[in-house]
Amino acid sequence: MHVKQKHHRWLTYSTLLVALAISGYTVAQSAPPIPFTFTTNWYAQAEHGGFYQAKAEGLYAEKGLAVTIRMGGPQINSVQLLAAGRAHCIIHDDIGTMLARTQGIPMTMVASSFQFDPTVIITHSDINELSELKGRTVLISSNAHSSWWPWAKSQYGFTDEMSRPYTFNIQPFMADHSLAQQGYMSSEPFAMMQAGADYKVFSLGQEGYPPYGNSIACRDDVIAEHPEQVQAFVEASMQGWKNYLADSSAGNTLIQAENPDMSDEQLAYALEQLGASGILTGVDAQTQGIGVITDVRMQGTWEMAVENGLIEADKLSLAEVYTTEFVTTNPVLP
Repeated sequence: MHVKQKHHRWLTYSTLLVALAISGYTVAQSAPPIPFTFTTNWYAQAEHGGFYQAKAEGLYAEKGLAVTIRMGGPQINSVQLLAAGRAHCIIHDDIGTMLARTQGIPMTMVASSFQFDPTVIITHSDINELSELKGRTVLISSNAHSSWWPWAKSQYGFTDEMSRPYTFNIQPFMADHSLAQQGYMSSEPFAMMQAGADYKVFSLGQEGYPPYGNSIACRDDVIAEHPEQVQAFVEASMQGWKNYLADSSAGNTLIQAENPDMSDEQLAYALEQLGASGILTGVDAQTQGIGVITDVRMQGTWEMAVENGLIEADKLSLAEVYTTEFVTTNPVLP
């Protein structure tokens, strides 16, 4: 009798240990997701669709991240937010990341959204190629002077005297048939179409302007201390982009909740442009995964930036600007 009681107590104790171990495993597995803040470069739109899709479908949550997507805009300085620790990663252009590093801001490019820059020049229909704009007025944003305008000057013979400020309003273009203006591949052309304008669209990326578009840059301390978080964010975002192209409804619901001014028609037009242009799934993304960045492409952007006086090569090395570590691990093929 004594032996049976002892054996029974041993079984009870062993069962308790097993239960505790299982309970501890469950707690570890269901640990709360880690807060992660991502700031975009403009108001919510289809050009951010992959990120909103990943959030809507719970792709970030599946990887243990509680991602907050904060909209950018004309009054938002995302680089300052990143430097102040108020964002883990941001959307920022390649050359902008290079310039930020020369200013001592510790940020590194980890992926792209687009395989080429979505900036376009919109002309009236009498223009057949961009070199024909020489001597005409081109409306450009202030940021263009530190990105694509110097390249366009060397490429097409443009001069600074040709440039005037673009105020994100198509009315000057509509009123003056001698004007050209910059735009965003899936934005201003839609407004032109709605207004019944007679226009042509020239994609700078497809004309040879080398940078990627809507690239993702992260704080160096996040990359160094929590590379698994960056990896999770990149993987979920690229899967989000793949899913957004297949069925954008979940992502668009979040986009319109954030930006009620974004119409169904605008989103549909932008999605069609994103798919048809190959900006997401073409070029290297076709075989190496959505969001991929390569050494060859980054070298081309670097050489262009140095040649056009945007970057001083003695103040920065290209190796400081980007890493391919995260986009080459578990790539998301189209």
